[in-house]
Amino acid sequence: MDAKLQRRIQRYGWDKAARHYETAWERQLAPAHRALLDAAGLQSGERVVDIACGTGLVTFAAADAVNRWGMVFGTDISEEMVKSGRARACEVGYRHVWFERADAEELQFPSGVFDAALCALGLMYMPDPDAVVAEMARVLAPGGRAVAAVWGARTLCGWSEIFPIVDAHVKTEVCPLFFALGTGDRLASTFRRAGFTDVESNRIETPLEWESADEACRAAFAGGPVALAHARFDEPTRIAAYGEYLTSIERWREGDAYEVPGEFVIVSGRKAR
Repeated sequence: MDAKLQRRIQRYGWDKAARHYETAWERQLAPAHRALLDAAGLQSGERVVDIACGTGLVTFAAADAVNRWGMVFGTDISEEMVKSGRARACEVGYRHVWFERADAEELQFPSGVFDAALCALGLMYMPDPDAVVAEMARVLAPGGRAVAAVWGARTLCGWSEIFPIVDAHVKTEVCPLFFALGTGDRLASTFRRAGFTDVESNRIETPLEWESADEACRAAFAGGPVALAHARFDEPTRIAAYGEYLTSIERWREGDAYEVPGEFVIVSGRKAR
């Protein structure tokens, strides 16, 4: 798929998803975010870049870790995600956090300026993940740490049928290799190719919990990677697609609630001194 088209799809798709993202996914993604931040080991006063930051769920946690003596930059391809992060920073009074719209493959930062580079569940959407990880390495100071999290094996992510279901109704071209980086040693190999040392990889399995069918569908369709395609659904298509998706996760329903399995892969590495 053409990289320029893929970036455009991601930009406008996440613009659509921005207002639903936190309510749909904050609780479900928290285990991956905690594992990523634990691996980063952020310290007071450090300089951090959070790539594909979304609304800032990891950005603000990083800001708390480095406190007001540090600085955190959140970048995302979606203007609506960035606006959301800026609004919250202003509302809460974070003066050491900045948000900018940026292409993750071409970060507009000088080389060697950050102590840590983070990317929480964003690399799967990038046309060239190797280029993104190379950029993480470039902007890090010698000895700096990079940590990325991606979704794991497709067979261990119970919500994964969303992609063929949506594709059957509306051609999406969202990300045909969405689960590739979470397969085997792929993400760790990407870090090694970028020159990182002390590369470590960790897999965590965790349930993704939604209290109702409405919540589960809102997360899958409106608050995630197929939001742009979902915006094109007419009412009959929406009803059909929702029904098919709920059937795909029916085995994990308990009463009105759903506890869908998920897996994340977290990889860390250090830039050579």
